[in-house]
Amino acid sequence: FGAVAISPGFTAAWSSLSWLGPRLASHGFVVIGIETNSRLDQPASRGDQLLAALDWAVNQSPAASRIDRNRLAVAGHSMGGGGTLEAAKDRPSLKAAIPIAPWNLDKTWPEIRTPTLILGGENDLIAPVASHAEPFYNSIPASAEKAYLELDNESHFFPQFSNTIMAKYMISWLKRFVDNDTRYDQFLCP
Repeated sequence: FGAVAISPGFTAAWSSLSWLGPRLASHGFVVIGIETNSRLDQPASRGDQLLAALDWAVNQSPAASRIDRNRLAVAGHSMGGGGTLEAAKDRPSLKAAIPIAPWNLDKTWPEIRTPTLILGGENDLIAPVASHAEPFYNSIPASAEKAYLELDNESHFFPQFSNTIMAKYMISWLKRFVDNDTRYDQFLCP
């Protein structure tokens, strides 16, 4: 199976995103929902922790023998989304990255080569899309697979509740790039 490590945002616990675990797992992914070392960890630290979680999953976890170490992905909310970008920059071999309502002081990501789907909320006042998600997306090179989805009327906290639209596109992105299943192209914008 492919695996995805997911980080919560600033001051949040995995429980704020835990609905994602069963949803993604039901589509054939091993999901590693992390608790950060400190709830105050910044994006660079969260990126390191996402990569450490993947390393643990493929080398030491009870599921290690069932994970394809060549099919790994990261995702995260808010500063966890910023950490997702950091992880993708640091480990270009990742098959997919999904920053959700991402927050990071670094606004440019020309180093990213990992297929990246950025999800933003139209009414996000904590990580406004105009100063976070959109510049992040625009700075990823055109040569990289990338997509941007902005959810109408959603605040910064849209990932903390079961969200069918978010799940549909996350699953499609992961199936397409982690599982290399081109049947999911039809669910993604060309």
